[in-house]
Amino acid sequence: MKKIARIALILLTTLTAVRAQESPKEEDFYKIVTPSIPEGIILEVGGLTTMPNGSLAISTRRGEVWIVDNPTSRSPFFRKFATGLHEILGLAYKDGALYCAQRGELTKLIDKNGDGKADVYETVYAWPLSGHYHEYSFGPKLAPDGSFFVSGNVAFGDEEWWRGESRVPGRGWIFHITNEGKYEPYATGVRSPAGISMLNGELFYTDNQGDWMGTGGIFQVKKGDFMGHPAGLKWSSLPNSPVKLTEKQFFAERDNRQKRNAQDRAIKPENIVDEKPEFLYQLKEKYDAVRLPAVWLPYGVHGVSTSELIMDNTKGDFGPFAGQVFVGDQGQSNIMRVVLEKVKGEYQGASIGFRSGFQSGVLRMAFDKDGSMFVGETNRGWGSAGDANQGLQRLVWNGKMPFEMYTVKAMPDGFEIEFTMPVDRKSAEDLDSYKVSSYIYKHFPVYGSPMVNTENLNIKGVKVSEDGKKVRLVIDGIRQYYVHKIQLEGVRAEANSWSLVHPDAYYTLNNIPDGEKLKISDLKTTRSGNMKAAVETAPVKEHVSPDGKGKTPAKAPVKTAAAKVPTWEEVKPLLTKNTCLACHAADKKVVGPSYADVAKRKYSNEKIVDLIYNPKPENWPDYATPMAAMPQVPKAEAMKIAAWINSLAK
Repeated sequence: MKKIARIALILLTTLTAVRAQESPKEEDFYKIVTPSIPEGIILEVGGLTTMPNGSLAISTRRGEVWIVDNPTSRSPFFRKFATGLHEILGLAYKDGALYCAQRGELTKLIDKNGDGKADVYETVYAWPLSGHYHEYSFGPKLAPDGSFFVSGNVAFGDEEWWRGESRVPGRGWIFHITNEGKYEPYATGVRSPAGISMLNGELFYTDNQGDWMGTGGIFQVKKGDFMGHPAGLKWSSLPNSPVKLTEKQFFAERDNRQKRNAQDRAIKPENIVDEKPEFLYQLKEKYDAVRLPAVWLPYGVHGVSTSELIMDNTKGDFGPFAGQVFVGDQGQSNIMRVVLEKVKGEYQGASIGFRSGFQSGVLRMAFDKDGSMFVGETNRGWGSAGDANQGLQRLVWNGKMPFEMYTVKAMPDGFEIEFTMPVDRKSAEDLDSYKVSSYIYKHFPVYGSPMVNTENLNIKGVKVSEDGKKVRLVIDGIRQYYVHKIQLEGVRAEANSWSLVHPDAYYTLNNIPDGEKLKISDLKTTRSGNMKAAVETAPVKEHVSPDGKGKTPAKAPVKTAAAKVPTWEEVKPLLTKNTCLACHAADKKVVGPSYADVAKRKYSNEKIVDLIYNPKPENWPDYATPMAAMPQVPKAEAMKIAAWINSLAK
């Protein structure tokens, strides 16, 4: 009896120690706070800006502008500043007035009599519209000289509803409105440029996945640039165009895939698995106007509908990432952190997860004077992982230091990673703590691209700095223009054995820097085998051979668990993690069909998994937005999702 008691005590002590060492998550450092909003106010946020007096200005898709006084207090005061405008998707403050980009004009809002409401609505410049619903206008963003930049979304075809079109000048362009109110075309090649941004006086924008855009991306923009989508080239021959690439030149290099069937109906282009792919960088090698993204955001992992960029200017009040950039995602209801560097004159860098769990789609962000971040959100018609139609929330750092990758920098022979706190040397010098792979996206008129030319790369060695805060990875076969997925699952913090809050970084390597490569004699090359064992054993929890061959008694219980239909509570984290909830809900139509409607099709679990990896949009002709391939969803998770979907069949 005493022996049993001692064993129980040992087990309890071990369990307590494991719990004590459990690594904290993102919510343990950054808290999402939802301010009190008066009843009846609907904030489908299209624009946010912090005013000099600390008030927060908010524009909405419903054409209203609100001013929130004392926005971080328990009782913020909301007052309507302007109304009757058309879908305001951006807001800026300049010289005592607010400026907004309506769908068809840049408007100055002036409170002339000082009563807290705009009484003058002044047109700064009006641009043409065709009337297509998708002709959103984003901005304005203030240039260093006080002028403005605005970006124009493309329309889409009538019969070819999937194909981006520029029906009037400005669509598919970023354009400049001078201080004198004059219009200047600036750059083209954009598709859905929701995140036009100014970072340290330099113009950037983000684009969304779609035709000619393999996934969401972050681009620096200079006058005369072309970012890859051909719709705006329709206007590049005009006398005032700074873009010299023409439609004829572009389509001499790329097949637009405009084909028709025997009934003379347009055929929607689809990904061809075995085709010889073409890439955006190949076009850049021939035409200087082509601008590559500084960062590709992996679809379904770090983005499905990329939104605004914002730089941390809080000088440490928001955490250890001062001077770095954050990017929102409307579809995933989350925010990523972006580490940028310039190599050979071009920006490149890594995207790293930061904070998820917002109540609606993240569209706009603004820092308050106290160092917290306001997050403006909207969902209606666009769909998001957060199921609320709208929201205004605040992200607050609690002052505790997270264990994160602080920077990721390209080296001539690999990458250097700096951490927010010293690493445990034993784990960091183990090559099995790391995994690196690379891939690229196609440049073609199909809606989105799968990751192609994927290769797992060999890590030759590692060098840990004396202070334990930097790790140099030397890697065979790094590839220019490719995205490099860098995984650090095995690295632990020195002080508390924490694992990284976000162990994955996606680095877009536009240029490989020059410089000295490390010698093998400078590197640690040991392997513990721990990573290999984890990879081999992890799937056992999810998969058992259907015929039972090769089972051991220890694995037998897993088969019973695997056969059980997952509950909503079990599957919801998988749907959230894999961004399924950005487009689908259990029992209602969002961007895509409800899961209950999918269940009515009576597909097998295996067929649903196949459709996750290789969607067939023609199966759902009533939905305008085609589903992109989701090959990154782990097979075990896809099977659980499929089993749950089929459990909804009545």
